[in-house]
Amino acid sequence: MQAIIPIVGKTEKNFLGANWQRILWVVIFLAIYYSPAPEGLDHKAWQLFAIFLSTILGFIIKPYPMVVVAFTGIVMCGLTGTLKAEQALISFGDPTIWLIVTAFFISRAFSKTGLGQRIAYLFMSKVGKTTLGLAYATSLTNLVIAPVVPSNTARLGGILFPLQQSISLAYDSDPAKGTERRLGSFIMANAFQGNLVVSAMFLTAAAFNPIVANVAVNHGIHLDWGTWFMAAIVPGLVCLGVLPLVLMLVWPPEIKKSPEAVTIAKQKLAELGAVKRDEYIMLGVFIGLIFLWTLGAKLFHIDATIAAMTGLVVMLLTRVLTWGDLAAEKGAWNTLVWFSALVMMAKYLNSMGFIPWMTQHLSASLGGMGWQAAFVLVILSYMYAHYFFASSTAHTAAMVPAFLPLLLALGTPPMLAAISLGFAGNFMSGLTHYGNGSAPIFFDSGYIPLKPFWLLGLLFSVIFTGIFALVGPVWWDVIGLVQF
Repeated sequence: MQAIIPIVGKTEKNFLGANWQRILWVVIFLAIYYSPAPEGLDHKAWQLFAIFLSTILGFIIKPYPMVVVAFTGIVMCGLTGTLKAEQALISFGDPTIWLIVTAFFISRAFSKTGLGQRIAYLFMSKVGKTTLGLAYATSLTNLVIAPVVPSNTARLGGILFPLQQSISLAYDSDPAKGTERRLGSFIMANAFQGNLVVSAMFLTAAAFNPIVANVAVNHGIHLDWGTWFMAAIVPGLVCLGVLPLVLMLVWPPEIKKSPEAVTIAKQKLAELGAVKRDEYIMLGVFIGLIFLWTLGAKLFHIDATIAAMTGLVVMLLTRVLTWGDLAAEKGAWNTLVWFSALVMMAKYLNSMGFIPWMTQHLSASLGGMGWQAAFVLVILSYMYAHYFFASSTAHTAAMVPAFLPLLLALGTPPMLAAISLGFAGNFMSGLTHYGNGSAPIFFDSGYIPLKPFWLLGLLFSVIFTGIFALVGPVWWDVIGLVQF
């Protein structure tokens, strides 16, 4: 018996250690679900909040894969009688969701055809003779491919990170040798922080951007692809221009010239050979989509999602992509599920009175402030709360449905409130080494130690926000986007 007791104790400890996320997930859901609804709030609205909050918590602590957590949330809405089946499943037909899902499919063609790599090497061969030129070449590559590659992890991890690493190692800049500051630390920091700006410039450049757009539309704010792009293009380009210059001051490389990078790029271009048929088709589809998402939307009134699907159909009919490629794109199908779950819950939290109830209480606490001061406080609170989140998606889904109506209730111009939350949601993603999907890739490479990673994240969150706060209003007034 004495021999059995330690074994049982060890087994229980291992069980709890391996399953604490699942236990915590269930306990918090039950505690909120069965607690009395606050005064002035319908009980079903409180039940839906319990399901929503436990879904967000599941995204953060990950007791199961994200898509499993989302499916569970959808099922619980129906099982508990909180929503009817048609209500719980309503968002699977949402056009904004299908826009980002289709962008995932199209992004697969960038990788399959090799066009993404060709663009990167082309820019490098033209402006890569100096370290500063390498930094701008990386930003240009990201800027070109971002509109149809909605995953930070895929864009940085699949295309840009391997490129930065190969250049670094070519210059004997290797963390294993203690030579990371020769070149790699600089270009890695530029690629990571620059991606935050590029992600903020396009509705389809980050999977969580459409959450903001969807919530905005639900509040009568027409935030489509073209509007988002026009709002971000000028302040975004200023940020991309300033980024390497600031890095040269605060995080400079030991090597300032990089002629070997041009040689590497030309060799890689030679290996790729002449531009192939599928690359030409991919390029044509890409240019066509940018046209339809901007001028085409105004001239021909073509919905952005239908435009994206048109491009996808062209690639399917020309065999650039196959149905097998689409079926294998797990990121797209996962996004369809978790995005649909979150959009559905946010929609009914609003219609069932929870969001208005929360907005009323939050705005009352800020009622003594002018809208300008309250706006700054709310945006900064939203951004720097990201230190407590390991997912930009979870953060956006948890806070935007409450913060956007709060800003509107405080008197913030509607479009300003929506785009500010959208841009802030990208700038906050670089604060920590766990703040978005690509952060661990860059941190684990060893080129940027923990302390500099956090300090650079904080510094550029301030710089990028400051540029958008100074340049943005002037530009938005010129194009008539925001009336102050």
